[in-house]
Amino acid sequence: MCVGIPMQIIAIDGIAATVGEGAERQLVDLSLTPEARVGDWILTFLGSARDVISADEAAKISAALDGLRAVMQGGDAGAAFADIEQRGPQLPPHLQAALDAGQTTG
Repeated sequence: MCVGIPMQIIAIDGIAATVGEGAERQLVDLSLTPEARVGDWILTFLGSARDVISADEAAKISAALDGLRAVMQGGDAGAAFADIEQRGPQLPPHLQAALDAGQTTG
């Protein structure tokens, strides 16, 4: 399984960017996100940026990852998933449209 890590772009040199989260710094490939700029938040997978995300989305993902780390160490997730708990489960738009149209099977 691959987990996306939110990182903020600190500097760009061609298709490579120096990104950081807290004190951590790394170099990532921006080939899939040519619109990314210094200061943007990106979702990184295995050394590559896959999506430009909002600061709010980056904070939610970071909180969820922190909650998972806590649970894996025997602790409690706390409020790491509060945004999901508040809104409840949601279907992806294409499945919600099918459900709204009365389709309940494939």
